[in-house]
Amino acid sequence: MTADTLAGDVRVAVAAPELLAAFNAAGVVAATDVHVATRLGRLTDEQDPTVLLAVALVVRALRGGSVCVRLDDADELAALALPEDTDPAGDRGAPPADPPPWPEHAAWVRAIEASPLVAAGVAGPADRPARWVGGRLYLDRYWRDELTVRRLVDARLVAPPLTVDQARLDAALARLFPGASDVRQRLAAEHAAGRRLTVLTGGPGTGKTTTVARLLAVLQDGDGPPLRVALAAPTGKAAARLQEAVRDVVTDLDPQDRDRTGSPEATTVHRLLGYRSATRFRHHAGHHLPHDVVVVDETSMVPLSLMARLLESLRPDARLVLVGDPDQLASVEAGAVLGDLVARPPVAAPVETRTDRSDRPADDLDGLDDEARAGVGNGVVRLVTVHRQGSDSAILPLAAAIRDGDADTVLDVLRAGTGGVELVEADTERLDEHAVAGLRDDAIDAGRRLVSAARAGDAAGALDALAAHRVMVAHRRGPVGVARWAAQVEAWVEEATAGVAAPAHASTPWVVGRPLLVTSNDAEVGLYNGDTGVLVAEGEAAPAGDAGAVVAVFGDPRAPLRVRTHRLPPVETVHAMTVHRAQGSQFRRVSLILPPATSPLLTRELLYTAVTRAQELVRVVATADAVRAAVGHPVRRASGLRDPLP
Repeated sequence: MTADTLAGDVRVAVAAPELLAAFNAAGVVAATDVHVATRLGRLTDEQDPTVLLAVALVVRALRGGSVCVRLDDADELAALALPEDTDPAGDRGAPPADPPPWPEHAAWVRAIEASPLVAAGVAGPADRPARWVGGRLYLDRYWRDELTVRRLVDARLVAPPLTVDQARLDAALARLFPGASDVRQRLAAEHAAGRRLTVLTGGPGTGKTTTVARLLAVLQDGDGPPLRVALAAPTGKAAARLQEAVRDVVTDLDPQDRDRTGSPEATTVHRLLGYRSATRFRHHAGHHLPHDVVVVDETSMVPLSLMARLLESLRPDARLVLVGDPDQLASVEAGAVLGDLVARPPVAAPVETRTDRSDRPADDLDGLDDEARAGVGNGVVRLVTVHRQGSDSAILPLAAAIRDGDADTVLDVLRAGTGGVELVEADTERLDEHAVAGLRDDAIDAGRRLVSAARAGDAAGALDALAAHRVMVAHRRGPVGVARWAAQVEAWVEEATAGVAAPAHASTPWVVGRPLLVTSNDAEVGLYNGDTGVLVAEGEAAPAGDAGAVVAVFGDPRAPLRVRTHRLPPVETVHAMTVHRAQGSQFRRVSLILPPATSPLLTRELLYTAVTRAQELVRVVATADAVRAAVGHPVRRASGLRDPLP
């Protein structure tokens, strides 16, 4: 690479201190990380390159989802020493140099603790941009968010129980969770009735949403005014699914329970809080939400900063129910709050068994092991009984094997090719027509249905077709990236619907049948990053390129949100998506294309999340080595939330 090339390469830090330049050249920290660190150094008069290196590492770690960096963790430092390479395609120039050795640990810590850039300890100065606590280095903003979550969660866990009419509660529990029901579902509802925080976890098909709906019916069982309930999720798609699922369960309740529970509407967490900017909301610590009960689904997708804002916005006496699967991918932003809350050591005392109650089912709390009983003390109830999918489905056994890290069983289940699971063993960077035949057929079938419904102005049919099949990938670019596969699926659908759909090069982007992915929040319109929809003809079928006859539809097919094209926030076409983008969604059929085994994005959580998006079939296109690499590589996100304060 020439000097001119280096100067124009955003990966290269120009005029950086020698130590940072060496780590930048090795690909350990990016130029942006170095620039942030050196800028903070200039603002605080810190020139020690080892301190600036530590800050640059924190900035890099934040991009990877960690909240902090632990400099005495050999595994963490080894992971950070690997060059970043999230899109391993195209001309990336010269290979990175070998990284230099890390600074000597004791001297490194002394420099950090003495630095004017860093506040040392919980009680350190409040006006410094970084903070060193318990062997971890944070940017101060994220330390404060973590402290907020810790403080407000712990306050809810140790608060005295809420006053309930025990006799009435027992009657409601017996009615809504009869003896044949999952005892843990009943336990979650009972816990939510008397406590301010319940964390309801479990894998796919364990009845989390059913439990939420019946839990709400239990809470609403009383003579007083109905409780004000809010349902929320991180994305519009997840919110629509939550509302639809809760409504379906409530419809099947007895008339009195159905009337009391009503049909609460679900929204995004951002909209619930009153989104104003990336860090400002209408509801906050000084202006609480009016709700008595707040339920948040898909909590694994909620980043640390948003969880801090949500907790601040709640009245101290309001009930909060966090629902999700901690084994899924965490948020694309920093933090893994749900996983941290589930894995924390006991904050409140473990629950006691109540064998003196003759009206309790025999297998109530006595059926919990010590770990589960301690978890309930922290508000955590994990559902373990699978209720969804037939006995012949292999999707959930596959997910369980992935979660357990059992690569041999994962490959055995995939290779069996039964129960809605199949493996196409192929080099995904050089796929032939035979390898993609099944994927192509599913994409074309779903595309034809989508275009046909959209041309007919059938919003419900178009949204239903949108959920029929989805291609998922790990990378954004390259031969196994979303850009390449989105273009491929679009070409297949365009060819199959020739004469029906407008070509991709039409003069307007508002083509009937175009599937959309929202890429920016717009609270006024009610659309948020990650929402998906379709452009459909409005009124009589119109020429596919006529923008005046097109409307975008999003959300629940039974009650779609209709948005004029001129009011849409930024959108892109969504013929394929990354697994991260697919969180909070369900598709009848999923085709997952994994990158080579050397990809740093291959993780257990990515594979688990993709597999659990499928309702009827999951097709994995990958080499056996790539599957093994994914199963054997659980995500590590550094955080201090699990550990007591020093």
